[in-house]
Amino acid sequence: MRLTAKQITWLKVALHLAAFLPFLWLIFAINAGAFSADPAKDIQHFTGRMALKLLLATLLVTPLARLGKQPLLIRTRRLLGLWCFAWATLHLTSYSLLELGIDNLALLGQELVTRPYLLLGIISWVILLALAVTSTQAMQRKLGRNWQRLHNFVYLVAILAPVHYLWSVKILSPQPLIYAVLAAILLLWRYKKIRQWFR
Repeated sequence: MRLTAKQITWLKVALHLAAFLPFLWLIFAINAGAFSADPAKDIQHFTGRMALKLLLATLLVTPLARLGKQPLLIRTRRLLGLWCFAWATLHLTSYSLLELGIDNLALLGQELVTRPYLLLGIISWVILLALAVTSTQAMQRKLGRNWQRLHNFVYLVAILAPVHYLWSVKILSPQPLIYAVLAAILLLWRYKKIRQWFR
């Protein structure tokens, strides 16, 4: 049975809630002092993991739509991508303000040189920004065939973001490895398309 337009609308509502409710939990956790002795790191990791989860969810839409023969499912991809960008922006903001401090934002350039994993994170964020800005139907019409070429850069984010996470934790732990493996599986699903893109 194929999903109807009305069911997709309700699914979108559920996805918006799933992406927004963790933000409310984050506010509650900050106010309740629920984090460890290093809350700045906890906030950075929480926001970064949320961005990664939403990136993987965005990449999962197409395989689910094809395997389940649910073409309308593609309509959820944009909202997931925008939420991914929102959480990635929170991640970058939490690092800039909580780690560096508002008075030391000029240090960000120096940090990018001394900590290369930060550069991977910044590149990922810039790509997500470009994808968010051009995600509308109007931009799709304006860019024509170049729109798809631009949005294929999400595959590069799917490589850089898990590496950024793995590198940033500095120790081999299961959680970043799980994200990296899931991203690799979703990229392998698109092996032929990615190979054509690099030709």
